[in-house]
Amino acid sequence: MVRTLEGTPAGDGYRMPGEFEQHDGCWMIWPERTDNWRMGAKPAELAFAAVAEAISRFEPVTMCVSSRQFINARRRLSDRIRVIEMSSNDSWMRDSGPTFVIDDRGGLRLIDWDFNAWGGLDGGLYFPWDLDDLVPRKVAEIAGVDRYRAPLVMEGGSFHTDGEGTLITTEECLLNPNRNPRLSREQIEGYLGSYLNVEKVIWLPRGCYNDETDGHVDNLCCFVRPGAVLLTWTEDKEDLQYERSAEALDVLKNVTDARGRKLEVHFLHQPAPVTLTAEECMGIDSVEGTIPRREGDRYAASYVNFYIANGGLVVPVFDDPADKQALEKLKQLFPDREIIGVYAREIILGGGNIHCITQQQPKP
Repeated sequence: MVRTLEGTPAGDGYRMPGEFEQHDGCWMIWPERTDNWRMGAKPAELAFAAVAEAISRFEPVTMCVSSRQFINARRRLSDRIRVIEMSSNDSWMRDSGPTFVIDDRGGLRLIDWDFNAWGGLDGGLYFPWDLDDLVPRKVAEIAGVDRYRAPLVMEGGSFHTDGEGTLITTEECLLNPNRNPRLSREQIEGYLGSYLNVEKVIWLPRGCYNDETDGHVDNLCCFVRPGAVLLTWTEDKEDLQYERSAEALDVLKNVTDARGRKLEVHFLHQPAPVTLTAEECMGIDSVEGTIPRREGDRYAASYVNFYIANGGLVVPVFDDPADKQALEKLKQLFPDREIIGVYAREIILGGGNIHCITQQQPKP
């Protein structure tokens, strides 16, 4: 029987490990919304399948699919991918899905955050989101994992941890009044400590420019390992991203982590701006309650939004001259992992990227 637990993960000796630690597998959700994914989501299906197949070379992948799309997804994916039926509102497993925590005795549990589609009725990206809010509970039942129900609106893409007590996030997202308006910064830090077992929260001011998630940190900055971070960067001072990355760098250079270490900061130069074309815009259904897609919209394209797998790194690429430099840089930073680039334009046009559509289940 799967239990909903009293208490907190930290109180029970559980922590969120770093994403670079070992995994038992990866969870994803199949794309389907025609008001977010163009051309009936067919181009997005190909991109999601490519990400799933790349990850499955290193660890098991579970794809959650609606009843309408089950046969289609099963036929498009190889036998390496487990396909299960699960209803949801959209396909952002990182944000609507659970966060897994482990202890030192081989235990595995998960955190079920409140989800309000990145802002609820105050700037949220679609309505309703009730099926998305049930995803962690369904994952708990399928995986046979006990869960904690956290009293906090939170998305998995809004934070990164190093597994050793340090968390990075952005003020733009976690302090946005459309998430937890009754909570102060100190109260939010308290919940992060109780549920993720972190002792130090590093607050970066803002996320990437025009990130419709209100500045998720997983587009901007992540941990390479404890004591080392990777930051989205541009040398173009006229680019609207420059100021955001520069102010993040100023914070990162002047803080220490939970172990008292100064952070080693590495840069990953962003691709050229990705904007929606007229043809792409025409392929998206207009629906009341969903954020409109307009020709010329710029998306928060970032190479930092990758997935770390067991022995591999699955990285978004954009058919951009900067792709090669990004992949070479990541090979230097992750020398023991195979670097795989996956063309991700269709994913970014939906509002996120590879990290956003995946959720690792750590190895206890």
